[in-house]
Amino acid sequence: MAEPGQGFYPYQAGIDGYGNGGFRFAQMSHRGSLLCLPTGMHKWDVTAPAEITLESLQPAFDAADQIDVLLIGLGKDIAGFPKPVRAALRERGIIVEAIATGGAVRTYNILLGESRAVGAALIAVDTIK
Repeated sequence: MAEPGQGFYPYQAGIDGYGNGGFRFAQMSHRGSLLCLPTGMHKWDVTAPAEITLESLQPAFDAADQIDVLLIGLGKDIAGFPKPVRAALRERGIIVEAIATGGAVRTYNILLGESRAVGAALIAVDTIK
């Protein structure tokens, strides 16, 4: 696991902003995609929905006992989400909602604010619709 400053923040935090290829949270900015999990905020090396794999979501699987809902932000538009990945998450008891990144950020913030067991896998976007 990366140390703070190297793609890892050790606490789960709400997203204050997104766009320009990254996210703002906890008075910091992060370039690139992001995994928001009960274990912290993790750099996520995914740039397109086709890159979402069991391996890329391994940190979410590792935290599965702490997550009820995983929001997948697919970028600017809704795209296909691999059925084997969705099935594997369901087998671990995780409900998956795959939507555009903006909707995923907003829903994540609401559920986190309600102290729900939520995680998010968010593909960074350059512009906000």
